[in-house]
Amino acid sequence: MNTKDIILELRTKNGLSQDELAEKVFVTRQAVSRWENGDTVPNTETLKLLSQVFNVSINTLLGSPRQLICQCCGMPLDDTIISKDKDGALNEDYCKWCYADGQYTYSDMDELIDVCIPHMAKEGFSEEQARAYMKDKLPQLDYWKRYEQLSDNGEFEAFKNQLIEEINELHIDGMPKVEKLNALVGSYVNLAYPLPSGISAKFLDDATTYLGNQLESEFGGERCFGVLANMDFILVCTYEAEGKNPELVLYKKR
Repeated sequence: MNTKDIILELRTKNGLSQDELAEKVFVTRQAVSRWENGDTVPNTETLKLLSQVFNVSINTLLGSPRQLICQCCGMPLDDTIISKDKDGALNEDYCKWCYADGQYTYSDMDELIDVCIPHMAKEGFSEEQARAYMKDKLPQLDYWKRYEQLSDNGEFEAFKNQLIEEINELHIDGMPKVEKLNALVGSYVNLAYPLPSGISAKFLDDATTYLGNQLESEFGGERCFGVLANMDFILVCTYEAEGKNPELVLYKKR
């Protein structure tokens, strides 16, 4: 699709008139009409505004002329998993797992590889093949090439270690000690927990990236522990395979 068709489709899908879209991106209705007729293309600053209005990447607005990949882990990107900066603007260089609200979540290449290997196994890679591929691929990506420039001098790792210490100090029966926390996107882990009142409730934001892990219960059986946390809270739950029958163990404000 061309830019003119994409803007028309997104405007219509979002229930906006040309006048309403023009007001949101600070142009005239005639400018929107010219875009949709293919007479002109929005300039760079307007494309950024359109990206925010429609919650799609500039790459999508331009008809996806290039294949985006995360410059930290190498994952192909689409609009559903592209990360965001602190101001809410989409950052087309990273996925939500590697960069969350202006914060890089990985400082150790080997740790990232360990996280990626199980996912690559589902695509038919052996562990040896996946590890070899990632060790060759990651150093070619912009984040690792510029790590010294982009890193936060260990501040985020220190925050993760503080969270791990706080979680382990809870001493929850049957839950082994947390050794590490990984980036987890809310939409993948936002379970609905049954409450004493009889209703079920979710505690997470689907669009937010959290830190967490899954742990096998020391009591054995089919249930696992799930841990999720951020600056504001710690959540511990149990569930069966694929998140079935979740139960909230603890929700603690920090």
